[in-house]
Amino acid sequence: MQSQVLRELATERMPFGKYQGVIMAELPIAYLVWMQNKGWPKGALGEKLAQLLEIKHNGLGYLLNPLKQPDDSGY
Repeated sequence: MQSQVLRELATERMPFGKYQGVIMAELPIAYLVWMQNKGWPKGALGEKLAQLLEIKHNGLGYLLNPLKQPDDSGY
């Protein structure tokens, strides 16, 4: 996984859905599992969300914390 993808997960916001506007790294794992079961969005967004689920599933979500903007709570 490239470091740029990790930075994007820690800073980019979800563009649609129930969690629209939430920093992707802050998405609940239950939502990511639901999206996986429903089918990932096509393209780069789907790839990023799949990688985020893998990170969170393996208990590594804390690795994204240093990459977050200091003034951004995620919501």
